[in-house]
Amino acid sequence: MEETAMEMAEEGNNNNQPTKITPKKRIKMEEEIMADDEEEEQQEEDRISALPDCLILEIISHLPSTKTAIRTGTLSKRWKHLWTSVPTLIFKHNNDDNRSNFVSFVNKTLAQCHQSKLKKFGVYTSYDVRFETEVNNWILYAISRSVESLDLILWSFDLEAEFLLNQCFFTNSCFTDLTLAGCVFNPIGMIRWKSLRNLCISFGNLDEDLIENVLSGSPVLETLVLDNCYGYRRLDLTSKSLKNLVFSGYMVPDDESDDLDDVIEINAPNLLSLTIQDDLLLWKIVLLNVSSLVEANLDYTKGGHCETIPKDAEEEMLKGFIQSLSHVKELKIGVFCCKVLSRLEAKGFIFPSNVKFPDCTSAFYSDNDSLGQGDLSDSDSVESSDWDVLLLDHGSKGDEFN
Repeated sequence: MEETAMEMAEEGNNNNQPTKITPKKRIKMEEEIMADDEEEEQQEEDRISALPDCLILEIISHLPSTKTAIRTGTLSKRWKHLWTSVPTLIFKHNNDDNRSNFVSFVNKTLAQCHQSKLKKFGVYTSYDVRFETEVNNWILYAISRSVESLDLILWSFDLEAEFLLNQCFFTNSCFTDLTLAGCVFNPIGMIRWKSLRNLCISFGNLDEDLIENVLSGSPVLETLVLDNCYGYRRLDLTSKSLKNLVFSGYMVPDDESDDLDDVIEINAPNLLSLTIQDDLLLWKIVLLNVSSLVEANLDYTKGGHCETIPKDAEEEMLKGFIQSLSHVKELKIGVFCCKVLSRLEAKGFIFPSNVKFPDCTSAFYSDNDSLGQGDLSDSDSVESSDWDVLLLDHGSKGDEFN
């Protein structure tokens, strides 16, 4: 409409006749422009509404949280209740907010959902035993919808697992991916996770019999992540399906001694990929049989807060890793191993050709004793503990349901 007015003015100029727009005509033109804008907005909304339900649900299911999914109801009238059928439910709690409000929010949300099957269900919150019943009910809800991927992150400030998993949890054949933090494993009888392909356990107390139960009950398990788990001295990972192991830290929460004399043995003849990373509060890790490995990644610190770990013990463990992994196609060594790596090089250690070295030029990773043991812990550039990296969030009380 604006272009039409301009054309009229140009035409008038070409005829050497001034174009006069009366106030009445100006008002009419403005009204027509506003009507055109409203029509364009309506067409945009119509295009959104024209999308098939299956596509809309797919879009909403990739949003970071259920709270965000609920807010999509403002985009179009047709979207208002579509979130109740989304096959992905993610609940994130900001620990600064009232936990009771968070629990109420989850309960009210589940009461409105109509999914017959869930692809993913996730709860990320600090655990409070007062809400044990509610957490169990959420898990039962997910299991009743044949959930495939389940994230249960129930962290505590002392990093000890507190939430006791229900027995039905260990016999659900629908799980394909499990990420569990702060959970107590106490299965009665055999575990039956027949479809499980990826398992991540954080801060779990796992003895060797329990690990064997997990492996024997997960016949198609491909990836196992042990994140700061403890309670075992040997990992016998002989499953033919297991191809990837991530050994991410080792600590015993209630161990206040400085001995750190734990020795962990790893026997995994069928693994193709091995990663050892994070803070290892132990004496050493010994690789027994990893003959099938194709790639390995080493990026760890040894001893953590303890200042009594001798340098030769650090060097012996890294040298043992390098020698045991000389057959792999590529051995990547990360920056957290730089100081030990430089000492081995200074002593004339000959590295095999498969070693891929990190950039150790930064003084941050140099072997300068004046840096002390705190050279990693006080820097903003260093990652915080696993619990701190959780992005937790939930909405204000009740406003999602208006």
